Amino acid sequence: MTKPIIAIVGRPNVGKSTLFNKLTGSRIAIVHDSPGVTRDRIYAPVEWLGQEAMLVDTGGIEPYSDDIILSQMRRQAQLAIDSAAVILLVTDLRAGVTANDLEVATMLQKSGKPIVLCVNKVDQIGDPPAELYEFYNLGLGDPHPVSAVHGHGTGDLLDVLFDQIDFSRYGEGEEGEIRVAVIGKPNVGKSSLVNMISGEERMIVSDIAGTTRDATDTYIENEFGRYVFIDTAGLRRQARVDEDIERYSVIRAQMAIDRSDVCVLMIDAQVGYTEQDSKIAGYAHEQGKATVIALNKWDAVEKDHKTMQRMTEQLQQDFSFMSYAPFVFISAKTGQRLDKLFELINAVNEQNARRITTGALNDMLSYATARVQPPSDKGRRLKIYYITQASTRPPTFVTFVNRTDLFHFSYQRYIENQIRETFGLDGTPIRLIVRERGD
Repeated sequence: MTKPIIAIVGRPNVGKSTLFNKLTGSRIAIVHDSPGVTRDRIYAPVEWLGQEAMLVDTGGIEPYSDDIILSQMRRQAQLAIDSAAVILLVTDLRAGVTANDLEVATMLQKSGKPIVLCVNKVDQIGDPPAELYEFYNLGLGDPHPVSAVHGHGTGDLLDVLFDQIDFSRYGEGEEGEIRVAVIGKPNVGKSSLVNMISGEERMIVSDIAGTTRDATDTYIENEFGRYVFIDTAGLRRQARVDEDIERYSVIRAQMAIDRSDVCVLMIDAQVGYTEQDSKIAGYAHEQGKATVIALNKWDAVEKDHKTMQRMTEQLQQDFSFMSYAPFVFISAKTGQRLDKLFELINAVNEQNARRITTGALNDMLSYATARVQPPSDKGRRLKIYYITQASTRPPTFVTFVNRTDLFHFSYQRYIENQIRETFGLDGTPIRLIVRERGD
């Protein structure tokens, strides 16, 4: 499901990260009195009255930047404006209205997006202090007093924020659509693939890595079905993420993975597997996403009759942690094997959403335990009472046993493999949860 974004903006040391932690109920953002501590864009879900949004904590002025203060504030605010459904401007009661507050407020008004003005560090309970009324000078309507440290006023603030969001625009999408996130390092041909599939110059394509900054949706309908392709900015190694825009692109790519049904991980066939490919695939695997690994630029590779076989065997070793993911060798430039790519997308999506009856699962369990006896330790043998499916995307199974410590990793892997083999789940991650009877 696509979640609306609430972006927190403001100058340094007004308490943005403290407020972020309070609203999300987490300690994700680092809080310190020094300006510029928040450098990466940090995001986390925030739930209120049954609705869920994504809260993004933006960094303040960074000490190493050569930009002047005003231009840095403009860039920070503009990044938040680009993708936010509603913008939360945080100010500081003790400091009053500053020149930077006025500059950012003016920029936000030009965006045409809903803006909620928050005045932080109102730590006293009772009538609002007289200093609060100064913030009407920003021209953003009523200022909402909060104390990010103590939590005063945060419930009222969430009421106002969620009232500004039209949640009808953020549904699951049309029935039958498959949401496909195209992920990978910069400059492996992600935008070229989307352009070839859509038959138009939907994305700007350049040899310069990082041309695509945002995650963009492209709706496609063909003989294979209906799809929403999400072209994402390339995910770089964290040490290479120096620019504000690049950091924000990483978060946008991760959010695209979060809201997708299937991920297509693109690899440059001329370069082959890299450590960064493993990290990108690992994030999709952790989120339980069905993934197809597409080796692009296959037309440019010098090959003989065994090149594909050798590369497949090597990739199976490289991606051993997600051995379920199928490979396809394509060319986004010529359209080579794009039909095969769509067939794989459909197959892994169906498997990722498959539900299996409890009866069929326990028939499989009886056969599997009879074929390979459960392990024992010091005279106590593992007993698996029954298994049931708890959820889909990814298929998640719960087993009830007499003792969890007897259910060794190797035997769990054996049961997982039996599930895959019996029910044809060879193209999707699966989860196996172990419970002792009575838990």
